[in-house]
Amino acid sequence: MTTNNSSINAKADPLLREIADYVIDYHIDSDTAYDTAIYCLLDALGCAMAALNNRACLQRLGPIVPGAILPGGVRVPGTGFELDPVRATFNLGCMVRWLDFNDTWLAKEWGHPSDNLSAILSCADFVNRTRCNQDRALTMGAVLDYLIKAYEIQGILALENSFNRIGMDHVILVRVASSAVASALLGGNKNHIINALSNAWLDGGALRIYRHAPNTGWRKSWAAGDAAARGVQHALAAVSGEAGYPTALSAPHWGLEAVFYAGRPLRIPRTLQSYVMENILFKIASPVEFHAQTAVECALSLHKQVSNRLDDIGHIVLATQESALRIIDKTGPLHNPADRDHCLQYAVAIALIFGELNSRHYEDDTAKDPRIDRLRTKMKVVEEPAYSRDYLDPGKRAIGNRVTIHFNNGETVQCASDYPLGHPRRRTEALPLLIDKFRANLAGRFSGQWIDDMLQIFTNRECLKQMPVHTFMDYWYKPGVN
Repeated sequence: MTTNNSSINAKADPLLREIADYVIDYHIDSDTAYDTAIYCLLDALGCAMAALNNRACLQRLGPIVPGAILPGGVRVPGTGFELDPVRATFNLGCMVRWLDFNDTWLAKEWGHPSDNLSAILSCADFVNRTRCNQDRALTMGAVLDYLIKAYEIQGILALENSFNRIGMDHVILVRVASSAVASALLGGNKNHIINALSNAWLDGGALRIYRHAPNTGWRKSWAAGDAAARGVQHALAAVSGEAGYPTALSAPHWGLEAVFYAGRPLRIPRTLQSYVMENILFKIASPVEFHAQTAVECALSLHKQVSNRLDDIGHIVLATQESALRIIDKTGPLHNPADRDHCLQYAVAIALIFGELNSRHYEDDTAKDPRIDRLRTKMKVVEEPAYSRDYLDPGKRAIGNRVTIHFNNGETVQCASDYPLGHPRRRTEALPLLIDKFRANLAGRFSGQWIDDMLQIFTNRECLKQMPVHTFMDYWYKPGVN
């Protein structure tokens, strides 16, 4: 890959220039970041393959209109689709995000940085399949580099800039990060990145309404794929000469900061390096919104003590962080799986009743069990101030929950946890289970021998980094499976 580093547009907003400088100039030298990036790649693709078992996800895949296949185009892993890079990005992004089981970043804004993987893999496969000189083919090392950088852009912007507070969805940061790294993958220089970034910001933000009752719906499962695809569209346009808007953020009256933040500037609160990748959160125990992970772990540990005494429960107190109160404290009817997997009370009820929680528990067949709503009506969700403080403490980044069950006879049982299984503080414990998750997600779609062979590739970092992207994508391509 060659990049023309022409002089950067000095009139562009500082934040745009800082991101462009980082994408082009920063050299990643963190072994921890690379090792973690490989696990993120493995985990995201595993989540994508598991989503192919979901009928609602399948309905959204393929070309935008029937028959619009592009032979020689970008492959969609786990399928036989060959599509243009924008639509391929949507497909893979939709798959990665569908089950709400991919990695997570929590700060003042929330999100899932692996949502950017679809843009990175699709652009890299596109470049290699359209480039005549395969001696210059992009390698998986480039994919890992840009994955680390996309995580960093999205995650560092999320530290101090809360879009959810003004009703915007976090996928605005997926669009921004994807537009930046996709521009570089496509051969763009810093000015191309600035132009793509400015257009990404000018799109504004999707409203969060599709994540909240009474409007929770499937869009929350494809919104990130849509955002990544839009980022690729901006990148393709920028490297083809589309103009940018240098003060898209800071322009008086019409800029994003004036329109949405009363003129308050967006911030990059720490130097862009590899902090986010090194501290990413994996979902391992259960496919549930991450603020609920420790609550579910607590409920699972209490299952044996309470599952035979459900009718004897007087009330249940769920103590949590302020962010969880705003996102996943839901009472009343839950209308579909997209509603249920973002309900703290539902997830805890399932764990207490069944002693497990998987994606099938969000479907209508399970939701009809009357015990679930009976337990939900006995639950009260309260904020624990210490959990809210530790959640934002950069030295802790805790995601605490406490489950206290009060029986009618006065007996009480309780469990509390500050750090879920996927937290960096529990990384050693979690990684073997992440491999087990990968195997389970691919079972039935790939043979056991294929899975073993792929794990050998993932566990040899240097071999993986040197592999051409189109060769890697060959492994995942399944002709005739759509």
